Amino acid sequence: MIELPCFYSLSSPWAYFAGPRLQDIVRRHRVKLVLKPYDFQAVVPRTGGVPLRTRPQPRRTYHALELDRWRRHLSMPLNLEPRHYPQVVTDPDWNKRPGWMVIAAQNAGLDAFRLSHALLRALWAEERDTAAPDVRRQIGDENGFDGAALVQAETSPAVQALYKQYSDEAEALGVFGAPTFVIEGERFWGQDRLDFVDRALDSLRARQGW
Repeated sequence: MIELPCFYSLSSPWAYFAGPRLQDIVRRHRVKLVLKPYDFQAVVPRTGGVPLRTRPQPRRTYHALELDRWRRHLSMPLNLEPRHYPQVVTDPDWNKRPGWMVIAAQNAGLDAFRLSHALLRALWAEERDTAAPDVRRQIGDENGFDGAALVQAETSPAVQALYKQYSDEAEALGVFGAPTFVIEGERFWGQDRLDFVDRALDSLRARQGW
């Protein structure tokens, strides 16, 4: 089965926007989606990305314009300034923990995509603090998982090793944003590149005789 890696952060509004269309692509092409949350804060400055908080004000205001355009285009709810997206980061792990939870679910063979989209929706559309373990547990329970077990697994050696592995892979590949999809070593950065992901999978399937 063809694998489709997705490198991203659980604080990315663009990863949230990608959700429904990504799910459709995975279903139509019958590929295995591998979610790879990575250490965005550590990797991106080394690979040429510019984190939102460090951008000049004109770029930050344009970012908000783009979010507004896409939420209307996709008819997806999104708060332009979500209550629990910190403007000043005091907890360096605030957006890592939801990623660890997704890795824990995926490592257990569960529907990690469903959990991931629920966590992203909670942050960007539902004004919920996904950095809080009780909130993550509730989101897990609401989506049919054992939320407490997944929260407990977040700091397990297996999950932490995978998080480091995904972060190392992201840096080696030159990933500088989220979400970034990789097909045969070719990077596709952004939810607005999903049409190209779709075409690349068409081509790959044709070559493999699917």
